[in-house]
Amino acid sequence: MKTIILCGGLGTRLGSETDLKPKPMVEIGNKPILWHIMKKYSNSGFDDFIIALGYRSEVIKNYFNNFKLYNDNFRINLENNEIEYLSNNSDNWNISLIETGKNSMTGGRILRLKDYVDNTFMVTYGDGLCNVDINELLKFHKSHGKIATLTTVRPPARFGGIKFDGNKVVDFKEKKQTDAGWINGGYFVFNKEVFDYIIDDNTVLEEFTLEKLVKNHQLMAFKHEGFWQCMDTKRDMEYLSELVNNKKTPWLI
Repeated sequence: MKTIILCGGLGTRLGSETDLKPKPMVEIGNKPILWHIMKKYSNSGFDDFIIALGYRSEVIKNYFNNFKLYNDNFRINLENNEIEYLSNNSDNWNISLIETGKNSMTGGRILRLKDYVDNTFMVTYGDGLCNVDINELLKFHKSHGKIATLTTVRPPARFGGIKFDGNKVVDFKEKKQTDAGWINGGYFVFNKEVFDYIIDDNTVLEEFTLEKLVKNHQLMAFKHEGFWQCMDTKRDMEYLSELVNNKKTPWLI
């Protein structure tokens, strides 16, 4: 089954990290977050990817064009320019790198890939990590017969609540993750009928397509209570990097 990963956005909230590369190529540990997302799917048995390109697409193309060089040990014979690989750490993935427009919105990028997918396909963002059970997600999607499934998550709660009486603190409580509401966590499954809900490059998946699906009773939620973390800011990037450096990567288990 095909998995589309949306990798065309600007990622401006990461500041200088995305001046020269797209957000999915920002590294956590020593690997791009895109690699971690793909590894998550491949660990679940899904290794056929479509990368929806836009901003700084050449960086992603270069990475995968030289994937073995980046990930394996090798020896070069400079006399004849032959490369002998000494290890095989690269993943055996099938990857299609497709230009979906510099300024296309999320729905528009998916629409441009209409001819590359089968009747059922998966979609996720290029900046979010999650330990959702992909096989259970797909099983749930096939069970309800609707066009679309999105994974809903509870965002990590960063701030506690404080109550005052004048300047006196009368209540202090660290907020738990379960206190937060459900949000869109990505990790979608769609049937091909979803393309009837996308108009053109300017269609925003979240603001048009999903809302139309809701009105037609065609969107179901797969509730995920486990780990989920997006990489919107440098703080998010540093947190994810710390997890990788400490060998705590729940999305790869």
